[in-house]
Amino acid sequence: MGSEKMISQWLGSNLDETVNSLARLVSIPSISTDGAHGAELDQCAAVVAQLAAETGFPEVEILRPDSGYPAVMASWTVDPKASTVLMLSHHDVQPVNYRSEWKTDPWVLQEKDGRLFGRGAADDKGGVIAQITAVKAWAKTHGKPPVNVKLLIEGEEEIGSQNLLSLAEQNRQRLHADALVVCDTENISVGLPSLTCSLRGVVTLRVTAKSAGIPSHSGMGGGALADPAIALCWLLGKLCWNKGPIPVPGLYEGVKPVSEDERKVYRSLPGDESAIRRDLQILPGVSLALETGKNFNEQTWRRPSVTVIALEASSLSQASNQVLPKAEAIISCRIVPDQEPAKVVQALSEFLRQPMPWGVQVDVQEIGSPVKWWSTDPRGPAFQAAMDSMHEGFGVRPVAIGCGGTIGFIEPLEKMLGGAPALLFGIEDPSSNAHAPNESLHSGDWHKLIQSLAGFLGKMRQVSPRK
Repeated sequence: MGSEKMISQWLGSNLDETVNSLARLVSIPSISTDGAHGAELDQCAAVVAQLAAETGFPEVEILRPDSGYPAVMASWTVDPKASTVLMLSHHDVQPVNYRSEWKTDPWVLQEKDGRLFGRGAADDKGGVIAQITAVKAWAKTHGKPPVNVKLLIEGEEEIGSQNLLSLAEQNRQRLHADALVVCDTENISVGLPSLTCSLRGVVTLRVTAKSAGIPSHSGMGGGALADPAIALCWLLGKLCWNKGPIPVPGLYEGVKPVSEDERKVYRSLPGDESAIRRDLQILPGVSLALETGKNFNEQTWRRPSVTVIALEASSLSQASNQVLPKAEAIISCRIVPDQEPAKVVQALSEFLRQPMPWGVQVDVQEIGSPVKWWSTDPRGPAFQAAMDSMHEGFGVRPVAIGCGGTIGFIEPLEKMLGGAPALLFGIEDPSSNAHAPNESLHSGDWHKLIQSLAGFLGKMRQVSPRK
C-alpha cells in the first residue's frame, strides 16, 4: 500500500481522536489578552507538550520567557541530510466577548451542521492539532515523519507575539529549517484551499482631546464649556473616505499599484457582495465602504485602511451629567506594499494634529511598534509542494490569495531562517468568526487541511535542503 493511502486511511480511522484532542485544548481558556489567565496558559502549554510527546517527538520543551506566556518547542530529526520543516502555530486565544451572542458554551467544543464551535477552534488551536496530527499520521503508519520536523507553538500571538522573535533568536540553530508552515490564515471559501501570499502591516495611534483638568456639571457649564468628546468626533469624522481615497495627505505615498492582471485574479475569486453581507451580518441599508472601482479583495488586500478600534469619553454604565474633560480614541491603520510605516505615522499624526474646535488640545502618540506589510512570490519547490498537497488533500486546485490582516513575525522569521519560504495554509473560512462570538471551524475542510499537511511533508522529501 502506498504512503498516501496509508496516511489517508489512518486519518480517516482516527477522526474521533483528532476531534477529542482539539476539544481538550478548547476546554482550556488560555486567554492572553487580559493578564488574568497565566495558569490556564501554563496548562495549555503542558497539554500541547504532552500531545507532541505522545506523537513521538523525541525532543519536547516548554520555553518560558522572562515575562510572558510559555511556548512549546518540539523537534524530530530523522536524517540530517533531509529537508526540515518548521511548523508554527499558537495556543493562546481571544477573550469571550459579547457572551450573550454565543449560541454554545465557548469552552466546550460542539459539532453542529458540519462545523466545530468553540473559542480557539479556528484561531489557532485547530492549527495546532492539524500540524501535530499530520506528523502523527506518519509516525503511526511509518514510524517517523518523512523529513525533519520542528514545532514552535507560542502562547502570545493574540498580544503581538511579544517574545516569539527573542525565543527564536535564542534557539536559532535548533530552529533552522527549509520551509516555514503557518496555519493561521483563511481559505477564501469553504472547499477552496488557499495559500496566503501577502499580508497588510499595521500602525496604531492614540489620539487624546483635552479641554480641562476636571469634569463640570453639564447643567452649570453645558453649552459654555468646550466638549472634547464632540471635538474628537469632529476630528475623526474628517477621516471618512466616502468611497474615495482616505483624505489624509501623504498617506498613499509608495502604495504599489495593482496591475490589471492582478485585478482580474481578485475579481475571479469567490465572494460576491451578498455572501459578504451574510457572513459579516451587515445591517440592511448599510453599504460597503469600498472605494469606487475596487472589489472587496482588492480593497482589503492592497489598499490601506483607517479604523477607529476604540473610542472613550466615559462609561455608558456610569454616565453622569457632566461636561467631560477628556476623550480618547485608538486608530489602527493597515498598510500595504510598498508603504513605509514611519511615513504613514507621520502623515496620520500631522492630519490628526490639526486645529480643533474651541481650541481643544489634541495629542497624538504612536502605540507600540509598527508592523511592516509582507508579500512573497509563490514560486519554487516548497511552494509547489504546498500547492500540490492541497490539490490532493481537497480535490480542488488551490488559489494564492492575499490577506488584510497582519502577522508580524512572518518577515523577520523568514530572514532569521535565511530566506526559508513561509507557507501560510488556510484554516479559517468566511464563517469562522475568529475573535468574535460563535467562532467555528469547518470540520470537513479541517480534515482536508490535515491530509494536505501530511501530504506536504511527504512531498518535501523531494525538496533539497537549502545550504
